[in-house]
Amino acid sequence: MEKILVSIRVRPLNKQEASKGMPWKLTPNTINLTAGPSASAQTYTFDRVFGTDSKTRDIYEAHTKKIISSTVRGFNGTIFAYGQTSSGKTYTMRGSQDEPGIIPIAIQDVFRNIEAESNREFLLRVSYMEIYNEEIKDLLAPENRKLQVHESAERGIFVAGLREEIVVSPEQVLQLMDAGEAHRHIGETNMNVHSSRSHTIFRMVIESRDRGEDDPCERDSLQTSDPVRVSHLNLVDLAGSERVNKTGAEGTRLKEGTHINKSLMTLGNVINKLSEGIEKQGGHVPYRDSKLTRILQPALGGNAKTLIICNITPAMIHVDETRGTLQFASRANRVTNCAQVNEIMTDAALLKRQKKEIEELRKKLQESPSDHWEEEILNLRNELLKTELEKERMAMELQESQKAAERRIKEQQQKIENLSTMVINSAVDDRCFEKRKKKGNRRETWCARPVLNPVFEEVSHRLNSQMYLLSVTSLRA
Repeated sequence: MEKILVSIRVRPLNKQEASKGMPWKLTPNTINLTAGPSASAQTYTFDRVFGTDSKTRDIYEAHTKKIISSTVRGFNGTIFAYGQTSSGKTYTMRGSQDEPGIIPIAIQDVFRNIEAESNREFLLRVSYMEIYNEEIKDLLAPENRKLQVHESAERGIFVAGLREEIVVSPEQVLQLMDAGEAHRHIGETNMNVHSSRSHTIFRMVIESRDRGEDDPCERDSLQTSDPVRVSHLNLVDLAGSERVNKTGAEGTRLKEGTHINKSLMTLGNVINKLSEGIEKQGGHVPYRDSKLTRILQPALGGNAKTLIICNITPAMIHVDETRGTLQFASRANRVTNCAQVNEIMTDAALLKRQKKEIEELRKKLQESPSDHWEEEILNLRNELLKTELEKERMAMELQESQKAAERRIKEQQQKIENLSTMVINSAVDDRCFEKRKKKGNRRETWCARPVLNPVFEEVSHRLNSQMYLLSVTSLRA
C-alpha cells in the first residue's frame, strides 16, 4: 500500500495581481494563508510545494521520474494536473518551446528506461482522448465520437473503439500528440485566452517480455511461455474549475463549464469517499457518475502509482478557489493505492517460473546449506506438483464433458429415428382405415360394414398413445 503523491505548484503573479501582493506563505512542504480577511493558522502539508520560481524539470525530478521508471517495469502510473482555470495546468503538462512540460519529458524518459532494459523486448502503443461535455472523443481519429467505457476481466477498464498507434521513438509519440492536440476543444474566457474546454488523457500501453538470451535455441518457445508485463501510463490534463461570475461564460462556454465543474465535483466526491475509507468499509464510491472518474478508477485507490500536481493561483482575488484546491489536495494525499506488477501468466510460464525458482534455491542451498532453504525447495516442489495435478484434473474434466456431450447427442438422434419410424407406421395404418371407410359407402352383399378386430383397436390405441408421449418427452428435452 502506498499513498497518492501530491505536489503543489504556485504560478507566478501577473502584473495586475502583483500590485496586491501574495497572501500565501510557502515552504518546501507546507503552505498557509497569512494575509487578508480569510487568514487562518491552518497549514497545509504536502509531499512537495513548488514556489513561483520553480521549473517543470524540478517537479519532474521530484516524483514523476520514479513513476515513469516504474511503468517500464510493469506498474501502472498516472500523473495529472488539477486546479482552477488559468492556474497553469496545461503549461505544467504540455509546456512550451522554451520549457517542455511533464508529458514530453516523461515520453523521452520512457524510451531512455527501455534502452536500459537490454534483457527485455518492448511493444509500445499510444492513444489520445478527450472528455468533452461528458462525451469521449478520439483525438487521433476525430471521426470516432461518443465512445463508451467498458470493463472486462482481461483488459480491466477500457474505452471501446479508441484508436491505438504502435510507436518506436519519442519523436513519433510527440508528433501524434501534436496531431491530436489540433482537434482538442479550446476556447476563450475572461480569465484565459486559451482555456481548455475538455479533459484529455494521453495513454501509453507498455508491453514487455524477457528476450531469452540465456538460451537462444529456445527463444521462439520463450516468446510464448514467458510472462508478459503490461502497464498503462496515463498523462492527464484536466480542464479547470470555473466560476461564471469570473469567466463571463455564456452560451456554449457556459454549457462547457457546467460539464467541467460536474466532472470535477465527481472527482472531488470520489477522493473524499476514498480519503474517509468508505470503500474499505464496503461503502459506495461514485466512480460511474462521470466518464473521467470511471476511466481513472484504477489510479484512484486502485492498482497504480499516482501523482497529482495541484496548480494554484496565489493572487488575493482567488483565495477561495485556491483554498478549495488545497482542501482537495489534502484529501487526495490521504488516499492509498495498491500498485503491483501486471503480468499475463500462462500455465507454461508459471511452471517455468517455479522450476527456475527451485533451481535458484538449489544453488543457494549448495553454497550455504540450511534447513530454511530445504523447506523453501520443498514448498516450491509441492506448489509445482499441485499445479501439474490441477492441469491434469482440468484436462480429464474437459475430456469427460466432451464424452458426455457426445452421448447426449447420440441419444437424441436415436430418439428422433425411433419417432420417425413410428410416424411412418402410423401413416400407413391411417391409409388402410381410409380405404376401408371409402369401401363402406358401397353396397356389400356379404357385410353391411367393415368388421374391426377389438384386439387390433386396443393395440393401435396404445401405440398411438406411446408415440404421443415420446413426442412430448422429446420436445421437453
